[in-house]
Amino acid sequence: MNDPAADPATSDNARDLGDIPSVEVISRAAVMLMSAAAERLGLADPDPDESPRRDLDEARRLITALAGLVTASVEYLGPHAGPLREGLQSLQRAFREGSAFPDEPGAGPGEKYTGPVY
Repeated sequence: MNDPAADPATSDNARDLGDIPSVEVISRAAVMLMSAAAERLGLADPDPDESPRRDLDEARRLITALAGLVTASVEYLGPHAGPLREGLQSLQRAFREGSAFPDEPGAGPGEKYTGPVY
């Protein structure tokens, strides 16, 4: 009886998601990763170094996931590609600046996908 396909709310959600163009789904996912990474870098607070949400290990994971997504889908993003790449590079630079012991160029979060960020 618990068939998700028979549930009108579930089928409406699936149908709605199917109506969203792939570039919008990818862009939304990228923006969510960017926002989460910025939070983990402490960028939402006046003093990122003192932010209670600052967690560079988590930020590294989010930035790397974002770099993989953006790099893998850049050919489909059209005019969205430039701003997403710029946002990614800003996060990569903020990570480097916020690290007590910065990674070597090319070894920072996501740099295996984007190349070195200085």
